[in-house]
Parts: sequence; structure tokens; C-alpha cells
Amino acid sequence: MRIGTVGTSWITESFIDAIGEVAGVELTAVHSRTSEKAEDFARKHGAGHYFTALQEMAKSSQMDCVYIASPNSLHFEQAVAFLKNGKHVICEKPMFASLKEFEGAHRIAEENGVYLFEAMRNLYTPNFQKVKGRLDDVGEVRNVLLHRMKYSSRYDELLAGKEPAIFSRKFAGGALVDLGVYPIAVAVALFGKPLDVKYTPVMLSSGVDGSGTLVLSYQGYVCTILCSKISTSNLESEIQGEAGTISIDNIGSFSNVQCSLRASKGQKWTGESQRENTMTYELESFVQIILEGKTSTYENMKAISREVLAITEAARKQSGIYFEGED
Repeated sequence: MRIGTVGTSWITESFIDAIGEVAGVELTAVHSRTSEKAEDFARKHGAGHYFTALQEMAKSSQMDCVYIASPNSLHFEQAVAFLKNGKHVICEKPMFASLKEFEGAHRIAEENGVYLFEAMRNLYTPNFQKVKGRLDDVGEVRNVLLHRMKYSSRYDELLAGKEPAIFSRKFAGGALVDLGVYPIAVAVALFGKPLDVKYTPVMLSSGVDGSGTLVLSYQGYVCTILCSKISTSNLESEIQGEAGTISIDNIGSFSNVQCSLRASKGQKWTGESQRENTMTYELESFVQIILEGKTSTYENMKAISREVLAITEAARKQSGIYFEGED
């Protein structure tokens, strides 16, 4: 399978590294807004083609699938361009800024017989799958604390008077949609749709949230989600039940997990050894879905992505966070 990329940031480079680790896929094309940068990026990563015009790339016969890692607000327009030209699309999280965009893009994907994936890498890791498979070990769930809190170097730019895309209403930025989606996706994948959503943000001068606390209510327990791009946490995430506690070192990669069982005198189980680049797991799954037509897996992940977006959209708007163009 031939893959093209849109974007030249570190996350795109990580995805390209994952391409090199997955059998049956190759990087054939890249896109950047300037010819010099596009050519340099293509040369660096061994891509045979480079583009500066997105529509030209979308119509090209040089790829079967594209990975999009541009600013959040550009995802919809760019994804639609490729979907309409019969290309499968892997869109970096957050996939879209609104449910309206989500439904519209998936309708176009179906009309053109192609797949549209959200690159939510943590859900495809072996350790997430182990936690999901052994969740019953903790017994009745009573409290959940999940977080993704990492100081962004882009915040320094905001403090200096600039407005980087990740902290901009224009580009659909903010802590909840950029980092909060990691723990929200885990909560939805493990516990399903919450009964209620409440978000308390720490607002920035640019009109988006720099950090915040999201509370998802479930029957018998709550899931508290912390997200921040203006501070860093060294705490573990936890799923606490009446029979034990599952600890997760990093909600974005699930690199180390363990479960301590209360009634077994401290007996524990731990996670599996994982590849350093966890993007390989999601890419392997996407390729398998495309080649084997695993529609049930696809529909399940699509439903998770939709619910995550429904939560973030509701949380934003109840807190008065509106992206440019929204009512």
C-alpha cells in the first residue's frame, strides 16, 4: 500500500518511521506548502514525489492512502479532498472540530468506497488491549483518574505575544481537543458513553483552554480527566475498583501498566513489552482493515471517535469555547 503524508512536523516523522516498520506499506509522496520544504522532506524520507498543491496531490495516482497531520481546523477540508478522489484517509487526532464535519466526511468516505480513520494510537497498543481484556480484575469500578498534561513549547510563543495554531480558535486548538482526547478515548473505549459531561477550563488570552478538568459521570462512579498544555504531570493514571487498581504510566502510549489486586496479598500483573513507536500498531490495524475489509472493527473505532468528538464539543460549548466560524 502506497501512503502519502500531509504535514512535516515531528508527528509526521514518527508516522513515517512507523511506515518503515510495517510490512506491505511504503511512503511515496509528501506535501508541504513550500516547494523547497516539500522537496527536502521527500528527499530526507525517500519519497519519490512531493506536492505543494493539495488538490493536485489528492488527484495523483501515486498513493492509495494519505496521512494528515496539519492544524486541526484544516483536517476536514483536506480529508474531503482525498476522500472524493478515492483515497483512504488517516487523520491525526483530533480528527475533526465538530460532529457536523465528522458526519459529512464519513458520508463522503462511504460514497467513494474508502476508509476514514482517526490516528488515536493509544487504543491500538497491546497494553491498552490487555487493560481492556482484564478490566474485570478490579471488580466494580468506583473511581477513575486519567490525564494527559504536558507543557508545550508553543505556550512560550503565546506568552511572547504570538498565537500558535495549537492555542488558536482559528485553528481549533486548546488543551481539551489536543491532549484531552487521549484519556477521553480511553474512557469511551473502556466504559462507553457517559451519563453526563462537565468541563472546567483554565482559559487563555487567545480564547481557548490551556488546561482543564473534565468529569464524565457513569453509573456508580465518575471518571475525572485532567488535561494541560501549560503544565506537566508526573502522576500515573488509575482505574480503581473494589478488588484492585490498574495504574497506567502514560495514557498516550500505555508503555507501562500494572494491576494490584487487593484480595491477593498484593498480587500484581503487568503489561507487555511494546515497540517504542506505538504508531506502528495503529498503522498495522488500518492496513489490515483496508486489505481484509474488517468492517466490524472499523465501525467500532468509528463509533469511539464519534463519541469522543461529541464529548469534546459539548464540553467546549458549555464552557463558552467556540472555534472560529461556530455559532
